[in-house]
Amino acid sequence: MSELLKDYLPLVIFMGVALFIALALMVAPFIVAYSRPDAEKLSAYECGFNAFDDARMKFDVRFYLVSILFIIFDLEVAFLFPWAVAFKEVGLFGFWSMMAFLGVLTIGFVYEWKKGALEWD
Repeated sequence: MSELLKDYLPLVIFMGVALFIALALMVAPFIVAYSRPDAEKLSAYECGFNAFDDARMKFDVRFYLVSILFIIFDLEVAFLFPWAVAFKEVGLFGFWSMMAFLGVLTIGFVYEWKKGALEWD
């Protein structure tokens, strides 16, 4: 039984160190940081909203559109990496399948571009 415990001792030490680091990182901001927000800290930063306003307020649909476009083209890259790694094995059918996939995404991108979805006025 003691041999089994010796085998798991590095795992227990690792879990203990990980727990200690996690707790230290969660407690440190409350100890180190000061809480005196000023007008600059509470001002609208990149999102364009006031920091503490009504959570149910209406805002521009372009935020949604930009996020959806980002997800679409981020997924495109996520599909391109495995395809590129296995490029020799997929053959001609795999090549044309990916070209069709990229073609559909390119048509969608051109459509969004022509509709002015990428313009931020």
